[in-house]
Amino acid sequence: MSIEITMPRLSDTMETGTIIKWEIAEGDVVSAGDVIADVETDKATMELQVFDDGTVARILVPEGQTTDVGTIIAILAEDDEDSTKVGTESGGASSAPESQTKATSSDTTSAPPASELEAPVPTREAPAPRSNGKMKVSPVARHLADEHSVDLRHVEGTGPGGRIIKRDILKAIDAGAETQAAVPPSSITPIEPVSVATPVKSRTAAMPLVPASMGSMLQEQIIPVSNIRQIIAKRLIESKTTVPHYQVTCAFDMDPLLEMRQQLNEQLVAQQVKLSVNDFLVKCCAVAMYEHPFFNASWEGEQIRIHGEINIGIAISLPPEKGGGLVVGVIRHADQKSLRAISSETRYLAEKARGKGLSLEEMSGSTFTISNLGMFGVEHFTAIINPPNSAILAVGAAIQKPVVKQGELVVGREMSATLSSDHRVIDGAMAAQYLASLRQYIENPASLLV
Repeated sequence: MSIEITMPRLSDTMETGTIIKWEIAEGDVVSAGDVIADVETDKATMELQVFDDGTVARILVPEGQTTDVGTIIAILAEDDEDSTKVGTESGGASSAPESQTKATSSDTTSAPPASELEAPVPTREAPAPRSNGKMKVSPVARHLADEHSVDLRHVEGTGPGGRIIKRDILKAIDAGAETQAAVPPSSITPIEPVSVATPVKSRTAAMPLVPASMGSMLQEQIIPVSNIRQIIAKRLIESKTTVPHYQVTCAFDMDPLLEMRQQLNEQLVAQQVKLSVNDFLVKCCAVAMYEHPFFNASWEGEQIRIHGEINIGIAISLPPEKGGGLVVGVIRHADQKSLRAISSETRYLAEKARGKGLSLEEMSGSTFTISNLGMFGVEHFTAIINPPNSAILAVGAAIQKPVVKQGELVVGREMSATLSSDHRVIDGAMAAQYLASLRQYIENPASLLV
């Protein structure tokens, strides 16, 4: 009897999941415990394991497609079954969403000219299936096509409902399909459609001149919003509309910290350790929170909970191919860890977040958050609190500027940082006191080593 694999509920709030990557293909033999796919939930990208032995008979959900929890995404054939026949009955096909079960036309006519694609053609269908006027292409396949300059109009989709998926693009690349990007984009000059009676030269001359360095015009596109980005948007709106934010900004003398960082990094070169400014800030914020427990607290309606662990969340930007946005990796017991341990853990979290994705445990439990845009040269900004935290520190760059030290005007490096706080938990005086303690640690960094 065939084995149905459904989209699992991988978190308590998960309602849908997206198959980021299939690790198997139809016909593969799998064993219990094998990882068969990477699934993006509303919180993280997680591995999906199979709990039975068998042969992959059908994959019903292509990469990049969002599917409801409980939907059948693949079918396994047991050892005594013919995998080529499993799932071909009505039961196998009807288990997938309706949009996946609609068969594409058997007509394999090659793609019509671009002018024909602009108008509906009821009697024939281009190789690239379209839904609401748009090609049905998985995000992974679209990214791969862009990377290798594959013209999607000339690719026939083999996924459910004729959707273009990853293997279709790989096949087109191997076959040496013609691509739109055979001509460098910088040499393409976009022109408006012209009538037969209008000379092309006169129309071109009437167009505004565009510097060659700007290349062609940007192409309008619609980018699907990932589950993670949707949940980020929902929580940011909830935070900004329900938490009474206020901000306090302070400038810090960074010369002592930067000088110590340089000395330590010179001594740690042989051990391949390189401390960042953010590593020092994580430690400084953590030890200051130990002195000011309300910065390690959460609002719970009729009570305020002061947490027993000091866990610092660090905001990590995701690349476009991962859906963009920010995730927060958590460094637990940050007040008790050395700078070297914080540095190693931060690097691990950042690399994993931008690669395979963080686990739920690596993203949960923060009690305070640091968002650092100083590495990009940003001098000042404000950040939105990450509930259930009561505060977040927005860190700018250390900028060289004229400063007064011991009554003399000298060149120094200052960093501006803005603390956003939940006024239900932290009032203005408490914020000022916390920043004063933070200043002591930042401007006297030797205290972090004892």
